[in-house]
Amino acid sequence: MTKLDRITINPNVCLGQPTIRGMRITVSVILKMLAGGNSVQQVLDAYPELEADDIHQAIKYAAWIVSDQLHLLSTA
Repeated sequence: MTKLDRITINPNVCLGQPTIRGMRITVSVILKMLAGGNSVQQVLDAYPELEADDIHQAIKYAAWIVSDQLHLLSTA
């Protein structure tokens, strides 16, 4: 597991949502932008205080979170 030292969770910042380096930019905002078709560069342009490593760690964090989720699906 890669160290996720850029992802912070503080109950006093953004209601405890995972953020980037304690800033008020949530991991979910970054992921939604990427899922909406924005490139890493477009995210960086929208949030100049971010670095490319911040975005890559947000993606790694999301992959780590969903890897622990188990859902049984009906085959019917």
